[in-house]
Amino acid sequence: MTSDVVLTAALRNNLLSLQNTQSLIDTTQFRLATGRKINSALDGPQEFFASQALNNRASDLSRLLDAMGQSIQVIKAADHGITALTTLVEQADSIANSARDTLAAGQAEAKVTGDRDLRGVDNLFDLPGIGQAGAGNTDSLVFSITDEDGNAVGLGAYGAATAATATVSIDDLTSINDLIAAINDLTLDDGNGNATGDQAFEASLDASGQLQIRTLNGGDFNLNFVAFNDTDSENLSLANELGFGSVARVMPDGGVAPSNNVEFTSVADVVLDSFTFYNGAIPPQIAQASEQLANLTDDAGVPYFAGIDNVVDDYQISINGGPVQTIDLTDAGGASVSIQNFVDQINSNGALNEHIQAAYDATTGVLSIEPIGAEVVSIEVGFTGDTAADEANFGFGQADFTLANPGETIRESIRLAAAAAELAQFETDFNRVRDQISELVTNGDTGYRGTNLLNGDNLFTVFNEFRTSTLTTNGVTFTADGLGLAEANFSRISSTEGTLASVRTALESVRNFGLTLAADLSVIQTRESFTKSMINTLTEGADKLTVADQNEEGAKMLALQTRQQLGVTSLSLASQSQQSILRLF
Repeated sequence: MTSDVVLTAALRNNLLSLQNTQSLIDTTQFRLATGRKINSALDGPQEFFASQALNNRASDLSRLLDAMGQSIQVIKAADHGITALTTLVEQADSIANSARDTLAAGQAEAKVTGDRDLRGVDNLFDLPGIGQAGAGNTDSLVFSITDEDGNAVGLGAYGAATAATATVSIDDLTSINDLIAAINDLTLDDGNGNATGDQAFEASLDASGQLQIRTLNGGDFNLNFVAFNDTDSENLSLANELGFGSVARVMPDGGVAPSNNVEFTSVADVVLDSFTFYNGAIPPQIAQASEQLANLTDDAGVPYFAGIDNVVDDYQISINGGPVQTIDLTDAGGASVSIQNFVDQINSNGALNEHIQAAYDATTGVLSIEPIGAEVVSIEVGFTGDTAADEANFGFGQADFTLANPGETIRESIRLAAAAAELAQFETDFNRVRDQISELVTNGDTGYRGTNLLNGDNLFTVFNEFRTSTLTTNGVTFTADGLGLAEANFSRISSTEGTLASVRTALESVRNFGLTLAADLSVIQTRESFTKSMINTLTEGADKLTVADQNEEGAKMLALQTRQQLGVTSLSLASQSQQSILRLF
C-alpha cells in the first residue's frame, strides 16, 4: 500500500530488538512486583500446576488444621467436665461411706436416751411422778426383747427362770444407780428357760446424766411403763420422770380387757421391714405385689392377715405421735387389697409421703417403710378389725396384731435406730449430688459448639485431605443413670453397700474415660503439629517452583535497561543515513 511506511532493514532489526528488550523488561518488572517468576500457566505450565497442586493441598490441610484445633477444644471441654464429675462422684462416695459407717453403728443396737438429768437422784421416790415406796407399790418397767432375726427371746434376772417379759420393780429400788443395776441384771435365755445367758441390756447415765438403755444382742426391745394404778396419766408420769415422756406413747393393746399401754419399741434398724410374704402355694413362693393381703402366709402356710374381709378392717400409721392416718386393708366390697395397693395408699397420703415411703421387693418378699426426712424419730402403727381373731401382722415392731375382741384396736410405737435421721439426711445429700451430676452433663455445660462427649456425642477428627486418616473419639453418657448411680437407699447395709459399689464403678468409669480423652488429645495434638509442618513443607515446595529470585531478577532488569539504552543508540545510528537525505532539502 502507498500509505505504508518503509523501514530499512537496519531500522527494523533495531526496532524489533528494542521491542523484545521492552517485553523482557516488562516481564522482569512484573516478577519483581509480584515476587514470583511463575504467575500463570503461560509462564510455565508444569511449574504452575505443580505449585498449584501443592498449594491446594496446603490449603486443604489448613482447613483440617482448624478442625483439629476445634476437636482439641471439644476434648478440653470434656476433660474439664471429667474433672468436675470426678469431684462430684468422689463426694457421693464420701457421703455413701459416711452413711455406711453411721448405718453400721445404728443397726448394731437398739438404743434410747432420755431427756432428763438424773444425776444425783439418790431416792427415786423423791420424783413426784413415782409412787411412794411401800407394800403394794408396784411402779415398774416391763421389758421384752427379740434377737436380730426378730425372734422373741426370754428374759429374767440372773439365776431365775425366763419369761416373755421381765419386770423391774421400782418398789425394790432406791437410787437411779439401783435402777440401772437392775436393768443390767436382766439376762437372756440360755435355751433351757433359765436366765443364765448373756447380759441383755446396758443401762447407764450419759455425760448429760440422761438414762440410756441399749440392747447387747443386736435385737429390738419394748419398754412398757406401768404405774401402781396403771392409768394412762400415771403411766405417762412414770415415763416422764425417767426422761422418756417424749418417747413413750399411749397405745391401745387390745386384749380380753382392752386397755392402753404407755410404751415404745426401740428397733436396731432405720427402716421398718415386714415378714417375708409368701402366697400360700406349695412349695412356698414369694408373693408378687399384686397378691391380696388375705392370701399372704409365712413359709409354712400360716396366714398373716386372717379375717381381713370387712370394710372396717383398717391399718393406722402416724409419725412421731402425730395424727393417725388410716390405710384401708379392704376395698369397698370387703375384699382385701393387694400389697401394691397398700404401698400406694401410704405413698399417696399427703400426711405421710412427706415423711416416709413404702416399697415392696418382690424378690425378697419384704415390704418396707422408710423415713425420707431427718425429722422422723418414731412410727406408730396400729390395727382395727371387726371380729375377734382378725389379724394384720406385717411384722413391724414386736406387737402381735391379733384381736381378742371385735372392734378393738392394737397399736405400737416403734422408735427407729438413732441413725435414721442421719441416714435420711445422707440420702438427701447423696441424691442432691446425683442430680448435680446429671445437670452438669445434660445442660450442655460440658459441651463445646454442640458436641458433648459426656452426653453421648461422638467426635470425628480428620487428619488428611483424602479422609483416609481419621480418629473417632466415642462419647459416653455420664448422667447419673448413665453412670449407674441410682437414688440412695441407706436403709440397710446391703443396699448401702450396693450404692457404694455403684459409686466406685462410676468413679472408675469416669477416670478411665479421662485416660481415653488424654490419649486421644495427645494423638490430635501430635497430628496437629505434624500437619503444621506438612503445610510449611508444601508451601515451601510450591514457592520453590514459582517464587522469583529477587537478586537475579534485579540483575536482569539492570542488564535489560542497559540493553535498551544501547538499542536506542543503535536505532539512532541506523536512522542517520536517512537524516542526511533530509539535509538536502
